[in-house]
Amino acid sequence: MIERYSRPEMTAVWSAENRYRKWLEIELLACEAHAEMGNIPREAFQRIRERANFDTARIDEIEKVVKHDVIAFLTSVADYIGDDSRFLHVGMTSSDVLDTSLAMLLRESGLLIIEGMNRLMEALRKKACEHKDTAMIGRSHGIHAEPVTFGIKMALWYDEMRRNLRRMEAAVETISYGKISGAVGTFANIDPKVEEYVCAKAGLKPAPCSTQIVQRDRHAEFFSTLAIIASSIEKFAVEIRHLQRTEVLEVEEFFSKGQKGSSAMPHKRNPVLSENLSGLARLIRGYSVSAQENIPLWHERDISHSSVERVIAPDATILMDFMLHRCTGLIADLVVYPENMMRNLNLMRGLVFSQRVLLELAGKGASRENAYTLVQRNAMKVWEQGRDFREELLADPEVRSYLSSAEIDAAFDLSYHFKHVDTIFKRVFGG
Repeated sequence: MIERYSRPEMTAVWSAENRYRKWLEIELLACEAHAEMGNIPREAFQRIRERANFDTARIDEIEKVVKHDVIAFLTSVADYIGDDSRFLHVGMTSSDVLDTSLAMLLRESGLLIIEGMNRLMEALRKKACEHKDTAMIGRSHGIHAEPVTFGIKMALWYDEMRRNLRRMEAAVETISYGKISGAVGTFANIDPKVEEYVCAKAGLKPAPCSTQIVQRDRHAEFFSTLAIIASSIEKFAVEIRHLQRTEVLEVEEFFSKGQKGSSAMPHKRNPVLSENLSGLARLIRGYSVSAQENIPLWHERDISHSSVERVIAPDATILMDFMLHRCTGLIADLVVYPENMMRNLNLMRGLVFSQRVLLELAGKGASRENAYTLVQRNAMKVWEQGRDFREELLADPEVRSYLSSAEIDAAFDLSYHFKHVDTIFKRVFGG
């Protein structure tokens, strides 16, 4: 289902046609390297390059018989090339083709993911700037804490995605290694120069040391990075879900004309996009565990990793592409209710300014312990009896022995909490 909604560019990466094209590219580059080194006749390579092709349906037919995808592929290619096909795959093993092409495919998909991350970051930047000064209550443990701005929340998410962008760039670099080193990685039947040539032309680097395969810690890093990105997106989604709760309603997913929220309750407007992102993040985290399970293999190689990667490589990258696309739209179209934010900020009748009062009392000579007792004593009346915090402070003789009414009023100045917002924005976004 997800593939149906994903961008065509990403689904095309994992098409059979693209996979076989990568295989053919690797085989032709290896032949070209052999021709450059004088190992095969140049005229033979010219014929190979002119004739080389494959038939996807024919590959499927052959594989049903031989039960080996690379052999089926080579057989189909040989049908097009003819006798010169004896120069294909010289000194190579199947994993030379499979692992080098997988690196190319993961790199290709990784670069598309990076594009998607940049789009999401731009949506976050715009929303942050739009609401830099939109006051709302900050919460810890889900309980009102002190004032923040919605723009700071968006800046925080932008900063997190920037770290994720650096992780993804590093993961793409880590995965961009191929190998053309033969059955157990010793180059017994192929010159290392062939590997260097193929990898350079394919936009990869040669694995400094390999067995029959490129080692799977590289792949685990790639999929673990996807899991971190997915978890960050879920973090954003969970916050939006909380802020859309009826009792809070500080933000809301855009509800389009004609959209329906419930088959039973016509009034419903549910945070379905955010809930969807939470679910998809669970899948991608699961794929990262599978990738880590692929690291330990028997001796120079077994095949237990192969079946896993045939599932997680296309699924995780297509899902990630979809999540980024969905999250970008969610943020860009997010409906923000500043008036509800201010209503909720004032809900506790001034308790959110308790720390400011505490510091003012300490600054006037009260011990911190005594200042805390004075503030908490009055704060509990607000919690338990519904009193107004400022009025209770003004009526407390012991508090008034330290603070004048003007000083108490000043402690309730909302702008005090936002005096360094510009500094935070400069740190996150620059000048």
